[in-house]
Amino acid sequence: MSYKDYLKDQFPAVITNTLSMLLCAAFLLTAHINGSIILILLIGWSLIAAGYINIRFFYRKKYFSELLIQLEQLDKKYLISEVMNRPVRSEDKIYYYILRAANKSMTEQVSESKRERREYKEYIEQWIHDVKTPISAMKLLCENNISDTTRKLMAELEKVSHYTDQALYYARSENVEKDYLIKEVSLSEMIHAAVAENKQLLLQNHVAVEVRNCEYTVFTDEKWIGFILNQLIANAVKYSKKEPKIIFEADSGKGQIALKILDNGIGISDSDLPRIFDTVSMFFASLEWRRNI
Repeated sequence: MSYKDYLKDQFPAVITNTLSMLLCAAFLLTAHINGSIILILLIGWSLIAAGYINIRFFYRKKYFSELLIQLEQLDKKYLISEVMNRPVRSEDKIYYYILRAANKSMTEQVSESKRERREYKEYIEQWIHDVKTPISAMKLLCENNISDTTRKLMAELEKVSHYTDQALYYARSENVEKDYLIKEVSLSEMIHAAVAENKQLLLQNHVAVEVRNCEYTVFTDEKWIGFILNQLIANAVKYSKKEPKIIFEADSGKGQIALKILDNGIGISDSDLPRIFDTVSMFFASLEWRRNI
């Protein structure tokens, strides 16, 4: 709160005191009171009024400054009415009660929204888990009855499985810190597992896969890394050129393992490059996806 703005708020009080002083001086003059006495009275009145305005500004600024500091220290700023001191001034009490009522209403609304969102998330997760059972059953039937038709069907089932995984991981993305487990795993095994999971897709599109120097053990979350690898493989196939090829290559250095995934696809526009790994940077210490071999 600036002093200039405060004076603007006190303008009616200043005008009232000024008019009162002028009327009082006029009355005293008509009563033939000595001019010096009137002047002393007006000066005293002015000093008292100015002192009151300035002292009030000091205390009001201190009060609001402490309130703003409390607000800045809160992570959830809408809870300010719960932690602030109950005001003493009657007009401040009115704003305080309004703020508490608004905060209570908003908190109830937020709680209701969170509950509905949690229930919807739980429903989606349960639905995904349920639908994976018939997908697995159809895959098993296709594997036991190999033909050109079942091979095509298995490739489509792989896509459906990837789409359900995407929905599941998206549903869990808000609480990702509770959903991944860091442990020691084989990088080569993770890559081969991802390739095997996309086997029909790769065979159907005649994609050559090469794994180079990936016999490393790394600390990561196997499930989330597998999801990311599946997405990269699917995109590499989707945007491939003639004689498509995907190369997995790992390099070690500076205390970390860098996994490089290369393909000979159509490439990525320069404007999209900075946003490629926005959602996966927390899982890869270093990950490079190079195109145009």
